[in-house]
Amino acid sequence: MTVDPAAETIADRKKRVRRIITQLKKRYPEAECALHHDSAFQLLAATILSAQCTDERVNMVTPHLFKKYPTPEKLAKSKQEDVEAIVRTTGFFRAKATNLRGMAQAVVDRHDGEIPKDLDALVALPGVGRKTANVVLGTAFGIPSGVVVDTHVKRISNLLGLTTSKNPEIIERELQEVVPRKEWIDWSHRLIHHGRQICIARRPQCKECPLLKLCPRVGLEPLT
Repeated sequence: MTVDPAAETIADRKKRVRRIITQLKKRYPEAECALHHDSAFQLLAATILSAQCTDERVNMVTPHLFKKYPTPEKLAKSKQEDVEAIVRTTGFFRAKATNLRGMAQAVVDRHDGEIPKDLDALVALPGVGRKTANVVLGTAFGIPSGVVVDTHVKRISNLLGLTTSKNPEIIERELQEVVPRKEWIDWSHRLIHHGRQICIARRPQCKECPLLKLCPRVGLEPLT
């Protein structure tokens, strides 16, 4: 199958995306969030910490954080320097500690200590943007509020010819147009797994990729 994204109609692209989804489901039947968590609060905190940091590093830090501050109420009463010490290795630790404590205080003050199930309410919390809100709504509550666009989703969506943009908001809109809404949550999880296991940024394993026949490999050298 030769794919020319420039000549593809929206209907054709939707058909190709459905085939991509089928292959991703076969390769990654369990679509799970890579951030370890046991509650919406923990997932929200972990996602805030994941900005410009690997999930692996976040997962090393959060057990200590959640043991010391198991609830928004506990985190809201924390000292800045104590939180900074715990999250230091995730980078931008001062800002992240400030956002974590501010988020927790806002959850307590505005939502009685419960993480809201509403996009606008979530993005109004300190340190929470649309991507983080989509992660929490999708993974913690099963609400497909949007498509999470992280570095893997952005890069692979460009390789697949599903977008030409580098802007996460534009990419999200274009993916929402062709990916069925019921697949929005798992689409991102599976592309993230794919980006770590096969479509690796510096050394994509194209010859081993189940999407090869569906992927125009935009920007890559031809296979030999």
